[in-house]
Formats: sequence, C-alpha cells, structure tokens
Amino acid sequence: MVDNQKIGSYAFLLGVIIAIVAGAAAAAAVGYPGIEYIPLALVILGLVVGFVNIADKEVQAFLIAGIALIAIGIPGTALSTIPIIGLYLVSILQGISTFAAPAVLVVALKAFYKLSKTPTV
Repeated sequence: MVDNQKIGSYAFLLGVIIAIVAGAAAAAAVGYPGIEYIPLALVILGLVVGFVNIADKEVQAFLIAGIALIAIGIPGTALSTIPIIGLYLVSILQGISTFAAPAVLVVALKAFYKLSKTPTV
C-alpha cells in the first residue's frame, strides 16, 4: 500500500514537471485540444500536495516558499521582455503559481484552523 507521503511527493513532482513542460510549450501549444485542462490538473495536484504532503513542522517554511512562488508568478510578466525565452519563462512561472496556490491555500487553512482551536494561555 502506498502511503500519503509518497502520493504527495509524486503529486508535487508531477505538478512541477507539468508546470515547466506546459509553460515551455505554451507558446507553441495554443489551440491544441486538451490544453485548457492543464490548469485544472495543476490545481488538483496542488490540492493533493496541500492535503497530504505537508507535516506540521513544515508549515511555516512551506507557506513562505509558496507565497514567494505565487508572488513571483504575478509580476513575472516583466520577464517577457527577455528576447527569445521571456514568454516561456512567464508561462512557466504562471504554471508554477497555478500549482502552488491551491497547496498554499490548503496548508494555510489547516494552520489557521489549528491556531483558532488551540487557545493560547
């Protein structure tokens, strides 16, 4: 039987690979059938990572790294000015942000819930 940690690790690896490959191919892949489902796949994989892959001791580091990844993807359009590879870099960063956002949301909500039910005295 496969444990949750392995499922989460595979989901993370698959999500990053899909984000990079799909981002790199985005400029050439416009119009291909099924391309519109890639963001959905990234969101689902991000949710899996958020639910099963992050232990309590990793929450703070994961949230900081996740917020950084999402923040980089938002203004990443400045990278589009780089000749030849700029548009590919922007697409890759947007894919990584699409993958990271649901994972960060899940982990943040779990941390928020844990903090709200544990009174500090």
